[in-house]
Amino acid sequence: MKLANYVCGEWKHGDGDGHTLIDPVTGEPLAAVSSNGIDMKAALDYARRKGTGALQQLSYSQRADLLAKIVDVLSANRAEYFEISKKNLGATEADASFDVDGAIYTLKVYAKLGKPLEGKLIKDGATIPLSKTGVFQAQHFLKPLTGVAAFVNAFNFPAWGLWEKAAPALLSGVAVLVKPATPTAWLTQRMVDDVVKANILPQGALSIVCGSARDLLDHVSEDDVISFTGSAQTARTIRTNANVVLHSVRINIEADSLNSAILGPDAAGTAPFELLVKEVVREMTLKAGQKCTAIRRILAPRQTALALGEAISTKLASVKVGNPRNAEVKCGPLVNKAQQNSALEGLSQLDKEAKILFGGDRNFSPIDADPAASCFVQPTLLLCERPLESRAVNEVEVFGPVATILPYDSPEEAIELARRGSGSLVASVFSDDSGFKRKATLGIAPAHGRILVADSAVGANHTGHGNVVPTCLHGGPGRAGAGEELAGLRALHLYHRRFVVQAGPDVIAEISKEAVDAKAISE
Repeated sequence: MKLANYVCGEWKHGDGDGHTLIDPVTGEPLAAVSSNGIDMKAALDYARRKGTGALQQLSYSQRADLLAKIVDVLSANRAEYFEISKKNLGATEADASFDVDGAIYTLKVYAKLGKPLEGKLIKDGATIPLSKTGVFQAQHFLKPLTGVAAFVNAFNFPAWGLWEKAAPALLSGVAVLVKPATPTAWLTQRMVDDVVKANILPQGALSIVCGSARDLLDHVSEDDVISFTGSAQTARTIRTNANVVLHSVRINIEADSLNSAILGPDAAGTAPFELLVKEVVREMTLKAGQKCTAIRRILAPRQTALALGEAISTKLASVKVGNPRNAEVKCGPLVNKAQQNSALEGLSQLDKEAKILFGGDRNFSPIDADPAASCFVQPTLLLCERPLESRAVNEVEVFGPVATILPYDSPEEAIELARRGSGSLVASVFSDDSGFKRKATLGIAPAHGRILVADSAVGANHTGHGNVVPTCLHGGPGRAGAGEELAGLRALHLYHRRFVVQAGPDVIAEISKEAVDAKAISE
């Protein structure tokens, strides 16, 4: 099976044999993808002219209706998406749900948020007097970009990775061209195929290129926006592309992230202690730790670190690792051999600075799977006794089921360790000490996009360290890419251009007739 690209309103196969997608449990070939021969310039031009042009004839509310129709189509095909996830990602039922159901839920949220917005642009703030008599004023507006939202996505979320970006882009009236990560492009391509067949969106509003992005970046313009999820190395390549630099193309990046979970000094034997243990095990094993928001570093008071390690190890020992087709399995494989090798290499670097408390066996036997053909990494917990004097534990992100406990001797040291990640998507604080919660939260805030605080009062009601909620910010500074996604309707800002009109009140009033008040998208 060879997956086609959908560009210029047509399905087109790329030239040549392309890249082969595999089942990471069996090593079986599943499909091939290629973008060779696809005219990227023509694809972008068509999307701008036909897709964005038609979308912007509609109001935000009308575009929200389109999102709701996409939800119906995806919901009807949910079972088939789960099967593709199991085959191409080695996903367990929980893994597939996290991706597929997360995508559908995000679209539902944006359909609901956009429904009340009757207008075609956004009025940003109050009028500003520019004359003593008021006959000359200024008013800021936000108008949708006239280009294309080009998505270059990561392999770990082929469903959610598309729709969490596409929901605010389409709601803004900007056409989408997605380039999914090659190893797991099947699910993204299938979802696009289903939406295209349903004839929900205008021609050109949704395009997909499977395989290499090739010269895509050489044809984006100042009217477009690039949204990338992946490695910091690839992010640098995008940012320094000559054409991107020449046209000052807007870019949103979500890159590497050494996320931390912090146990308060009061927490030994308390509810927050148990909450953290459960959360660490969940984050290490869900999607086999292949989540940009997963816990990589566990900061604990030195006197509690070993007890925490024992508690986490005990729970990890009960997790069945292997073929997700076995109902008992709760942790599946990494997506391919390249990711497996990368994770094992990263683990070797951590092993030089930390001791293994659980796992780490490169020759372990996964359930119902051939170790030689499959792509498993055993869940591994480490302990680094001197984290402030160590490098790898604060710099190397192992994108798999691996986490390291870092003992600290004071709240200030805990804050310093969390910030050693050089910018992260998320951190969590588990404590009942109000002073520590406040100090830790404010201390790490400059280095994190999201901070979850769990205590006895919150209990199991928190949404999860690694769970990205569509109404809350997803993104982080520094190493994490300095980008911002979601956060409810705030995400629309990425796909709009701010401008100011200086004129008489009658002109401003006339332009404002089709405008939604900015307060509606900031609440």
